[in-house]
Amino acid sequence: MNTGKFESVSVQLLMPLPFNDDALSPVISANTIGFHYGKHHRAYFENLNKLITGTAFAEMTLENIITTTAGLEDKAAIFNNAAQLWNHTFYWRCLLPGGSGEPPAILKHKIETHFGNMGEFKKELAAMAVSQFGSGWAWLAVDNDKLRIIKTSNAETPLTKGMQPLLTIDVWEHAYYLDYQNRRADYVTAVIEKLLNWNFAADNLG
Repeated sequence: MNTGKFESVSVQLLMPLPFNDDALSPVISANTIGFHYGKHHRAYFENLNKLITGTAFAEMTLENIITTTAGLEDKAAIFNNAAQLWNHTFYWRCLLPGGSGEPPAILKHKIETHFGNMGEFKKELAAMAVSQFGSGWAWLAVDNDKLRIIKTSNAETPLTKGMQPLLTIDVWEHAYYLDYQNRRADYVTAVIEKLLNWNFAADNLG
């Protein structure tokens, strides 16, 4: 089962999907997964390894590469590929065929404490994902022991903001366009209602 706290992502090995290509259908089709993981995700992995081979970055963890290169113009290519590799690997773990129902009690209590109830939380998460202008991500993260919903552009990640991500929704067009065209809101709603892996999110509370 796709649970367990998210661990460091390997720079040397492309992490396999935690489910079959067709396991998320009909919410996300095998065709989308094939392009998203097989082309985009793989490209970030391959590009990063080309960029860091023979450098000090090759000996770092992926998380250290991200935090070390963040905001450095001359290291933008390394940051973008490293962060996108991390973000995508995390995103796949946030999805579970059929979803996992209600969040575990500890996470549900925190959500209700910070957002009022699950319904309001889902509305806010969906609104954040839909309102991200252009490519990016919507996240549920822990910021100084408080749950926050944030959005990041392009390859940006909560890791550079000192936050602990709990779950994310990818809103780059390649995540949904083959299935939903310009209907990002429909994709986001379907993911929230039918695919989110709440057990994984709870495990990331630490």
